[in-house]
Amino acid sequence: MPRIGVEQSLTNVEEALKSMGYDVVQIRSEEDAQNCDCCIVTGQDNNIMGISNTVTEGSVIEASGLSAEEICQQVQHRFNQ
Repeated sequence: MPRIGVEQSLTNVEEALKSMGYDVVQIRSEEDAQNCDCCIVTGQDNNIMGISNTVTEGSVIEASGLSAEEICQQVQHRFNQ
């Protein structure tokens, strides 16, 4: 089962993904995102200066404006292709 990293504030998404059987870890730092197949982020910490460091090879889903159900559908779509 894919390993999904979820930002701390997205507990409803974390619980929904766990109930679907995914291996879910909370993202508190860059190290937490490493080795994740997919990361769910709020988008609140967008980089203002335009500097970006790639921490994970997996896909990233920005949760802003999406329900927990919509995020779970996106995760399923990415791993069921």
